[in-house]
Amino acid sequence: MASEGGLLRASEVVLVVEIASPGSRRTDNVIKRAEYADAGIPHYWILDLDPPVSLLDCHLAEDFGYQDGGGCTGVFETTEPFSVRVQLGRLG
Repeated sequence: MASEGGLLRASEVVLVVEIASPGSRRTDNVIKRAEYADAGIPHYWILDLDPPVSLLDCHLAEDFGYQDGGGCTGVFETTEPFSVRVQLGRLG
C-alpha cells in the first residue's frame, strides 16, 4: 500500500529505527518509545551516532511496553525481527 502512495498503518510496521540527535534523545527514548509501544509496533531500535556508536534494541513485551537489554556498542547482531549483523563503529 505504501508503494502506491497510501498510508502505512502501525499494524503493518515490524520495526522502527530512530537515529538519535542531541535534540531528539528525550523524544526518542521516552515519548516515541511509549507511542510506538501503544501502537503495537513489535520492535523499536534507537541508533545513537555519537561515539561510541550504540544501538538500543527494544521489543514489545505485552502489557509492559518495550523491554530492552541495555544497549550495545561494537557489533549488534540479532535474529528478531530478521537476521542482521551491524558493525556499529562503521556507522559513525
